[in-house]
Amino acid sequence: MGWAGKLLGGAFGFLLGGPLGALMGAAFGHNFDRGMERVASSIGWEPGNQQRVQTAFFTATFSVMGHVAKADGHVTAEEIRMARAVMDHLQLNASLRKAAEKLFNEGKNPEFPLDDLLKQFRKEVGRRTTLTQMFMEIQLQAAYADGTLHPAEHKILQHIANELGITPALYEQLESMVKASAGQRPGSHSQRPTLESAYETLGIQSSATDAEVKRAYRRLTSQHHPDKLVAKGLPEEMMKIATEKTHQIRSAYEAIQEARK
Repeated sequence: MGWAGKLLGGAFGFLLGGPLGALMGAAFGHNFDRGMERVASSIGWEPGNQQRVQTAFFTATFSVMGHVAKADGHVTAEEIRMARAVMDHLQLNASLRKAAEKLFNEGKNPEFPLDDLLKQFRKEVGRRTTLTQMFMEIQLQAAYADGTLHPAEHKILQHIANELGITPALYEQLESMVKASAGQRPGSHSQRPTLESAYETLGIQSSATDAEVKRAYRRLTSQHHPDKLVAKGLPEEMMKIATEKTHQIRSAYEAIQEARK
């Protein structure tokens, strides 16, 4: 049984504790029981456990997504539609879909403990930097879904990146990658990217050498490999996002290779 099945079955309750545990319990309908935290070690659900990280990732993803959407003071119909499109694309079952919607709504709460949640999320993820980057990419992708980014959203996304230990330079690279495919609907496979967006996707300049292009392609492909990310703690339901990102990276690389022939 996967992480979601155990949660939905009530097997783990509030083992996470902290803000993530509180959100998880509200979303999955479990009663708060701090005593359960002491049971974590006895069932092997300690920090770093794959299923525990998957739970933290899922909980943080949709709640922070709701918070970012509310950054400019209100959540537009387009932002709600895009959040639902992400959930549709992931083909979440009815229970997980309901939980994701609850988490999104919790994130819109004025009292949402963003910094405390990010601090706990960073602790749960540990040194899995590729997982942290994927989390940031998903937040950027949701924010850029309509092709634009409100200044307030941009500010809070930068704050999130900083709290997660993502450097300004890396944040700019991740943002450029997401902007290169901004406006695409989840699950869509557009035509081959423009040469400009291809370089942005790989995070390199058009003056890069062939060796640098290949190195960037291999690095990004490795970072976004679905199986590797799931092994690190990406929920299985989000493998599609990682798969599509590897497709975008490959398409960008092929576009550059074709242009350089």
